[in-house]
Amino acid sequence: MSILYVSPHPDAFPSLRALIAARYGEAGDGPGWGGPHPRICLQPPPSSRTPFPPPRLPALEQGPGGLWVWGAPAVAQLLWPAGLGGPGGSRAAVLVQQWVSYADTELIPAACGATLPALGLRGPGQDPQAALGALGKALNPLEDWLRLHTYLAGDAPTLADLAAVTALLLPFRYVLDPSARRIWGNVTRWFNTCVRQPEFRAVLGEVALYSGARSVTQQPGSEVIAPQKTPAQLKKEAKKREKLEKFQQKQKTQQQPPHGEKKPKPEKKEKRDPGVITYDLPTPPGEKKDVSGAMPDSYSPQYVEAAWYPWWEQQGFFKPEYGRPSVSAPNPRGVFMMCIPPPNVTGSLHLGHALTNAIQDSLTRWHRMRGETTLWNPGCDHAGIATQVVVEKKLWKERGLNRHQLGREAFLEEVWKWKAEKGDRIYHQLKKLGSSLDWDRACFTMDPKLSATVTEAFVRLHEEGVIYRSTRLVNWSCTLNSAISDIEVDKKELTGRTLLPVPGYKEKVEFGVLVSFAYKVQGSDSDEEVVVATTRIETMLGDVAVAVHPKDPRYQHLKGKCVVHPFLSRSLPIVFDDFVDMEFGTGAVKITPAHDQNDYEVGQRHRLEAISIMDSKGALVNVPPPFLGLPRFEARKAVLAALKERGLFRGVKDNPMVVPLCNRSKDVVEPLLRPQWYVRCGEMAQAASAAVTRGDLRILPEAHQRTWHSWMDNIRDWCISRQLWWGHRIPAYFITVHDPAVPPGEVRKAIASCFLAVVFGILFYEDVLDTWFSSGLFPFSIFGWPNQSEDLSVFYPGTLLETGHDILFFWVARMVMLGLKLTGKLPFREVYLHAIVRDAHGRKMSKSLGNVIDPLDVIHGVSLQGLHDQLLNSNLDPSEVEKAKEGQKADFPAGIPECGTDALRFGLCAYTSQGRDINLDVNRILGYRHFCNKLWNATKFALRGLGKGFVPSATPKPEGHESLVDRWIRSRLTEAVRLSNEGFQAYDFPAITTAQYSFWLYELCDVYLECLKPVLNGVDQVAAECARQTLYTCLDVGLRLLSPFMPFVTEELFQRLPRRTPKAPASLCVTPYPEPSEGCAVAVASDRCSIHLQLQGLVDPARELGKLQAKRSEAQRQAQRLQERRAASSYSAKVPLEVQEADEAKLQQTEAELRKVDEAIALFQKML
Repeated sequence: MSILYVSPHPDAFPSLRALIAARYGEAGDGPGWGGPHPRICLQPPPSSRTPFPPPRLPALEQGPGGLWVWGAPAVAQLLWPAGLGGPGGSRAAVLVQQWVSYADTELIPAACGATLPALGLRGPGQDPQAALGALGKALNPLEDWLRLHTYLAGDAPTLADLAAVTALLLPFRYVLDPSARRIWGNVTRWFNTCVRQPEFRAVLGEVALYSGARSVTQQPGSEVIAPQKTPAQLKKEAKKREKLEKFQQKQKTQQQPPHGEKKPKPEKKEKRDPGVITYDLPTPPGEKKDVSGAMPDSYSPQYVEAAWYPWWEQQGFFKPEYGRPSVSAPNPRGVFMMCIPPPNVTGSLHLGHALTNAIQDSLTRWHRMRGETTLWNPGCDHAGIATQVVVEKKLWKERGLNRHQLGREAFLEEVWKWKAEKGDRIYHQLKKLGSSLDWDRACFTMDPKLSATVTEAFVRLHEEGVIYRSTRLVNWSCTLNSAISDIEVDKKELTGRTLLPVPGYKEKVEFGVLVSFAYKVQGSDSDEEVVVATTRIETMLGDVAVAVHPKDPRYQHLKGKCVVHPFLSRSLPIVFDDFVDMEFGTGAVKITPAHDQNDYEVGQRHRLEAISIMDSKGALVNVPPPFLGLPRFEARKAVLAALKERGLFRGVKDNPMVVPLCNRSKDVVEPLLRPQWYVRCGEMAQAASAAVTRGDLRILPEAHQRTWHSWMDNIRDWCISRQLWWGHRIPAYFITVHDPAVPPGEVRKAIASCFLAVVFGILFYEDVLDTWFSSGLFPFSIFGWPNQSEDLSVFYPGTLLETGHDILFFWVARMVMLGLKLTGKLPFREVYLHAIVRDAHGRKMSKSLGNVIDPLDVIHGVSLQGLHDQLLNSNLDPSEVEKAKEGQKADFPAGIPECGTDALRFGLCAYTSQGRDINLDVNRILGYRHFCNKLWNATKFALRGLGKGFVPSATPKPEGHESLVDRWIRSRLTEAVRLSNEGFQAYDFPAITTAQYSFWLYELCDVYLECLKPVLNGVDQVAAECARQTLYTCLDVGLRLLSPFMPFVTEELFQRLPRRTPKAPASLCVTPYPEPSEGCAVAVASDRCSIHLQLQGLVDPARELGKLQAKRSEAQRQAQRLQERRAASSYSAKVPLEVQEADEAKLQQTEAELRKVDEAIALFQKML
């Protein structure tokens, strides 16, 4: 028997590493060294068993008198079930070994060096700060790697994860407090994921992370640990060090060398990086952030965004119950309810999500601040095809198994396991965006409550005859072996002959060509023929007719005649149909009803047989040898060769065409005849269309209403079955009666009455429902329909549905149809559709172009190399990677700077103009980060001006002694309040952001704060007090205005302001939104008000003129660039229409800005 000797100490991480490895060996196929599972011994080996004691534990004795191995790396590797634990062959094994080596040589020394001083075990001359810095450097590579990876190597824990996690146990237990863990967010997420694995938990139990307050038991030494220093203390110490350096430098210069000697060149002073300002005060998750200290010198997104979201969530600010006894309590302000478009459980955040959530959250926060009972309900979609593909790939990569080898039930267990591990990733990302969702009401479309709704809906619709089963043409993915929806089909446009890769084929397949061949006319003495052309020559084996136009004079003599199929013993009738285009090709078209939608409809009109020649995997059936059994694109070559051999080939030419590709499998979609379940949509579509016509349902922008009616008027029945395993299984059964005494017509009655003498077999229907079916029920399934509940009665129907216009039909229309049919009510009263996000050049975002932007990269910043690394870890072809790198280099030569969440949200909303796509320029987002810094500095200055003893008046109303400039800024504030509320009501987000940006930047900061400086320092105390009250009102109202767009920075600044009353709300997000009726302003002054007489002597006109002239020059350059671009000869022909419209809007905006700048210049010139 082998024995594993380990230390009993709970912090002996080398022994813990060996014990966890042993657990993995027990769970797997046994230890990697091939021996039996070892017995555990919690002490060193007795001297009688070994001629020399092992130098360190753990130690492994491989049987009596056998080999001895000691040290965590060697012992863990022997006990781990798969050697190095790296799936995927030698490359993965090398990666595992590299991380193991890094853990042993870098992480362990840094972790011990940082932890031991914290436990009072610091050695003489050891610097704790330096040790923490060394730990930070060691964590950097981990943090970068884990930005894009769940584990260090592969999709499951390996020996690399084991080595690194155990190396970091001590820091996570005793050093890394919550603020540090936020800095190392990816490392923390990975650490928590690993220690929650069953094998880790069996050894470690629940790992308690350091909370920031160390107990006596955690301090074995007697050394007193110094408390963390505030930013002000650190700044003071830095100044002291700087003074000391200057003094020492002065002492050196006084010791001049003797005359004549050459002075040595002083060493260049190394520029010190001030670093990123972070929030380091210990704040347990859910506790309120400490803002009692001094404000940092400048705005830092990492500092500002820390700690607020967990506190908001803990306090229940996002719940509709907040501040009221129940959600059903009467509220004169009304109810606002919106459900999130449920993202795929497989998904990660992209700019489309960021735009959707920026708009939805700003609306939700505005309604909440207005006092309405507000619910924004989160949820996640089970994403049938996407999730099944992800898990199948994982299974194949890790275990070499497909789902059929595993079996349905075992495969579904693997999917649920994957969902438990990674399914909430998108939720964490939404929280990073500040989304104020009620997470206690979060729903997953496969939850029992929602699954019960799906079953009930299916049964009701089937009983009413709305759901039925039929054999029709569907979009079929041969790789997935399933029908797919139209939204899962990408249309690849080809200009001519193109070779495309197809899954399952070694060589690329030719598309974009039109092949012509001849059918001989049956019974013709002159060898007459009809030439047809096709882009899918293999389908001619399923031809059942040739069609020509009824008015085509070339074929009038062929009425009632047939052509002969060269490979089949059947003749094909010549039919006359209006759908044929006489001008295209020869005017004759081959008809294959089982493999083309148009041909299928022709076949229905002429009662032609539909002969399927492909099975579900794309192999040919119902055809003669040598074509029988060939894969479809191998058959393409074989048919072409056979036609040439028989002299029937008539030519091939380039042909622009669209190839349908499955966006999950990248397979070429094949139209196939398959029995499927359908929803009859005609009557439901009429009701949905009528709701918009009557005005019961409002769709914005209104231009989309035309699309809505067009779709509803031309709707087809909806195929809702999918040949998958993951999803809602169709609640239908195949029943076989084995009792001959039961007549065929009495089967249903016998089963329904549970007649015991009847012997029958039941087979559950294998298919699952289309994911869009459960998504269409989402507005009421989240409340448990058909069961009555308080939430259902209060929040259904909802108020608003906000989403992208690209899913108007696939999701919005189906929610409306199913809601009206099943509940008799519209699911919402309004639909607001936002635009599509494109890059700065107006191009669609594509990985192959390198212009895809991860919103987290905009929030945190990323280097150019980091962007390149993301491409290397994507599924792009190597040839596309280089092209994408060039695109990244052109658009982001210095990478993407850190902009923060608030700037990203504000920028996306500022871009959202109704009816236009969004051409996102990261530099503009960076400009809004500078705007955040302006807010920061303005508030910091204002707080100094207010003074520590300032007490705001109980109401914002003016006192009557205000100066002209006080009244002017109050009027501008009232105007900003009016424009903001009107903008929210009209979904005019650019109008809101422009009003708020202009007030803060151009009116408050550029004018009013400059005017205040001499007033606050003057002798007139009445004027100074009025100015302070006005300044406070501007800050208070201005921050509340911005809060829906910029929740983090406004909360941070608002919490530093004094309150008007002791009963003021705890958080800005539940503080009332400003209204013009608050009475904070006097009569509104015009924005063109000539206040230069009041400003005379208070501002420097020459300085302001310089600023304005610089702005004017930049605006002129921008206008000139746009004018030159639009004047180019090829502009109108080559530039897309939507880009031309965007350029025109930019030019008009720039020209308007120029006019305003010119007016301001003229104003200040009068003051010189």
